[in-house]
Amino acid sequence: MTDTVKIISPIDGSVYAERPVASAAEIEAAVVRARAGKNAWGEVTIAERAKVMTHFVDALVGMNDEIVPELAWQMGRPVRFGGEKRGVEERSRYMISIAEEALAPSIKGGKEGFTRYIAREPLGLVMVIAPWNYPYLTAVNSIVPGLMAGNAILLKHASQTLLVGERFAEAARRAGLPEGLFQNLVMSHGDTEKLIGSGAIDHINFTGSVEGGRRIEKAAAGTFATLGLELGGKDPAYVREDADLAHSVENLVDGSFFNSGQSCCGVERIYVHEGVYDAFVEGFIDNARGWTLGNPLEESTIVGPMARPQFADAVRGQKEEALRKGATAHLGTRHALDKAGSPYLAPEVLTNVNHQMAVMREESFGPIVGIMKVKDDSEAITLMNDSPYGLTASIWTRDIDAAARIGAKVETGTVFANRCDYLDPALVWTGVKDTGKGGALSEIGYANLTQPKSFHLRHI
Repeated sequence: MTDTVKIISPIDGSVYAERPVASAAEIEAAVVRARAGKNAWGEVTIAERAKVMTHFVDALVGMNDEIVPELAWQMGRPVRFGGEKRGVEERSRYMISIAEEALAPSIKGGKEGFTRYIAREPLGLVMVIAPWNYPYLTAVNSIVPGLMAGNAILLKHASQTLLVGERFAEAARRAGLPEGLFQNLVMSHGDTEKLIGSGAIDHINFTGSVEGGRRIEKAAAGTFATLGLELGGKDPAYVREDADLAHSVENLVDGSFFNSGQSCCGVERIYVHEGVYDAFVEGFIDNARGWTLGNPLEESTIVGPMARPQFADAVRGQKEEALRKGATAHLGTRHALDKAGSPYLAPEVLTNVNHQMAVMREESFGPIVGIMKVKDDSEAITLMNDSPYGLTASIWTRDIDAAARIGAKVETGTVFANRCDYLDPALVWTGVKDTGKGGALSEIGYANLTQPKSFHLRHI
């Protein structure tokens, strides 16, 4: 009997889709096809690749009307937000536009009688292991530049969002990519680790949990495959005394609760200068009350269910522990769907919190945020760094020089001022500490998807 993977919809607990798991023979055949596809793609110029990949992006965004309700059924994001089309287009088209320059040889002059340069060559076979929370955006960060750089791609998508992999495969077919160059595989965790450990994969890009990242590293040990790992996060925000409070409130509520808080770079803890603390908290709570929970297929719904009931229960556990230790909850359960064992979880704001509470130290990945009062920049920096994670940090201030000074002392991959929860494709997307290693997007993303090759040519 063939093993299958089922998508259990968070909307109503039904089986939304079911797919067979690839056999060992099918996985082996996919690797062979990928190698052949890469060889064919290697004969295509970067300019021609750009045309093909533009068609790929066009095809993908052209399916958006069908993709939006699929995302709601698969992982719970409300249809009102229109899927991930805008971000997919922005990142993909930018990376296509800079490919010629980013992949051009680096010429070394100044030595008469020699031609010297460093070329960038594809790594070979890249495996992208994508998560369910932003299933298109996280995958496209590696798929588009990986293909532009000349690699073949094997995509293993999360079991919660299997249909996303099929949409990518359909876009590849419509764009006319060489046979085997891009393939979507439905695989078990065990078979995924076995493939990584086989030595057939040259680079693995994984977005997921810290424990998942450790398993990837262990599976790849001894193969010399390179890794790009974006793992957990507990992203902080610091609201200084000179911040524009209305702007800060509006954006930080969104950064905390959008996508039901299931964002790698979502805001999970906020530190506010004592001079504006009361006003900020009052405004934040008032704004947050408008983030209503409901069925994600309804246009009026702003917050949909979390992807799985156990994720929501984990957040409930953090809240209960914080309350036992003295925290104050300001919103409370306001919907009949929000109950133990349900993926539907209403947003929550906690004050009187501290770093002895899990909600301020451990990843929540849900619609809950703790707000703490601080006396100055120094205390804020200390608390922001009191975490095993480091993906992004945001500083809310009218003094951009101060934001840069503070940001230089914060252990993080990206420093924001007066914005949050966003990826600029011109900047590298990276993390520090347990958040992972490597980096995507920008010219550095291309460097991480290629290998250098030196040419030292003496004239005679």
